[in-house]
Amino acid sequence: MTGPSTSMPVAGLVPTPHREHEHADLLVRNAKVFTGDPDRPAARAVAIRDGRVAALGDDHDLAHLVGPGTKVVDALGRRVIPGLNDSHLHVIRGGLNYVLELRWDGVRSLRHALAMLREQAGRTPKGQWIRVVGGWTAEQFAERRMPTVAELNAAAPDTPVFVLHLYQSALMNRAAVQAAGFTRDTPDPRGGQIVRGRDGEPNGVLLAAPSALILYSTLAKAPALDEADKRTSTRHFLRELNRFGLTSAVDAAGGFQNFPGNYATVVDLARSGELTLRIAYHLFPQTAGQELADLKRWTEMVKPGDGDEWLRLNGAGENLTWAAADFENFSEPRPELAADYETQFESAVRLLLENGWGFRLHATYDETISRDLAVFEKLAAEGLFPGGNRWLFDHAETVSADSLDRIGALGGALSVQNRMSFQGAAFLDRYGAEAAAHTPPVRAMLDRGLTVAAGTDATRVSSYNPWVALHWLVTGRTVGGTALYPAGNLIDRATALGLYTRGGAELTGEQDVKGVLREGCYGDLAILSDDYLTVPEAVIPDIESVLTVVGGRIVYATAEYEGLDEAVPPVSPEWSPVAHFGGYRSGAQQAVSVAEAVAESEQHRRWRVARGSAPGRTPSFVDPCFEH
Repeated sequence: MTGPSTSMPVAGLVPTPHREHEHADLLVRNAKVFTGDPDRPAARAVAIRDGRVAALGDDHDLAHLVGPGTKVVDALGRRVIPGLNDSHLHVIRGGLNYVLELRWDGVRSLRHALAMLREQAGRTPKGQWIRVVGGWTAEQFAERRMPTVAELNAAAPDTPVFVLHLYQSALMNRAAVQAAGFTRDTPDPRGGQIVRGRDGEPNGVLLAAPSALILYSTLAKAPALDEADKRTSTRHFLRELNRFGLTSAVDAAGGFQNFPGNYATVVDLARSGELTLRIAYHLFPQTAGQELADLKRWTEMVKPGDGDEWLRLNGAGENLTWAAADFENFSEPRPELAADYETQFESAVRLLLENGWGFRLHATYDETISRDLAVFEKLAAEGLFPGGNRWLFDHAETVSADSLDRIGALGGALSVQNRMSFQGAAFLDRYGAEAAAHTPPVRAMLDRGLTVAAGTDATRVSSYNPWVALHWLVTGRTVGGTALYPAGNLIDRATALGLYTRGGAELTGEQDVKGVLREGCYGDLAILSDDYLTVPEAVIPDIESVLTVVGGRIVYATAEYEGLDEAVPPVSPEWSPVAHFGGYRSGAQQAVSVAEAVAESEQHRRWRVARGSAPGRTPSFVDPCFEH
């Protein structure tokens, strides 16, 4: 690494005459380092050379590693942690669309959200859509309600607006309904509903009933970016993830993410050395009825481990066959899967294992997990489980104790996400507090010694902000403050951080080089704005990184470190919502009065009570207009 010998004023460190190859490329000093390594849990300084941790210790222990080319960063007493690793993030798909999306992540009032929408409508060119695509819930707003279609029409009368709400529904203004081509004659797709008014015309509400495919297929009708802007969009999304201390992610693939076409942008960035996040990716069959053909073709093209430390194939999933996937819309009853899905599912699993492929499986409910495990146990009798290939269940919100034991016996792992941060209230309404108290049973997973990793499932339901997920793991509360879990299903902060660092590394077989700060491991770390281990719980979701390092490269820097990071091209197109609003909206960024929003919400409630359309009590977070 080139540059001046110090990037911050550092007293008492003088470059030494040692040979240059012994010097560090980067030294972070005056820090409270949480290493994640039980053999050496703390340090004051970290030295990185050739992309890996060269030494840890006190400032004076590492002073001799400072040479003419060493970049020295004074952490100013801040907390330093290993780089975070989201074990279930749709980062590749998210990057291709990031700059097109108006993010309501972190916005604290509907009043402010609608103001953003109104402002964006004024700059969005004809033919383009405004998309609010996940990462928010009505419960986060002071008003405790969703917007109405009428409000969308008022905010953007001529510009198509598509607002996705969790896996449950989407709202479209009049212009978006027309742009999507929905008419009174458009049939409801299987598993979804186009809600209509008394006149039979679509009224702008789409319902997942229970399948979210209606939501995603409608979103896919909006204009896409050209190849150059996809590249810029992905770079800015990766930088946004770096902003929160993320240095790695396991991409879970997903619908409308075709291989190899939709992977071309990250492959190009990897080849040019412009990735700022390490990505391990999966392959997901896109077409029902064609899954086995796709998987067979892929096993002949590539193999897990192909790539390098920046971009590598990890396996198949999160779906292997469409018939085996349950849908996680807690506003709808649990879907009943086909009675015979196991036949095709078994063929897919057998194909993968016989070719040395690991896999991950989307499974929300224990009923699905139990049936999948029966298939695995049948294959275990043939010696295919445990067979040396990494495999895991994703989500597993209602997994039972018996299923956890069976997972352990078959050598499986689990990846949990904070979907309950956003959908917890809907789950409570349907299944009750007793069921919600261990959904998912994270403590029980860990007590059994299972490999568990944490993530977000961003960007379409949860926010990509990892600190929202860590807050959920530690407190058991939704983004609206609803308490879900008793103390027995909570974990301490250090354990939660381990799920977000070592846990993800174990899912990709990189636990010997990633997830801890130890000599020889990747030089991935973050200097935090606030000390995660000691701040009040309420502060955790507002934590950000002030400096993020991946492989010794400073990929994000702010506050005192402004300008030390690598440059990124300007956001393109110029009218992009990200160019004006950025991404996740922290509390400090919002110059809107939440008190005003609360007062407006109370006035709205009284109006509804007077009309007899709402009970005389504080309303739930979902406007009754959208209950179904």
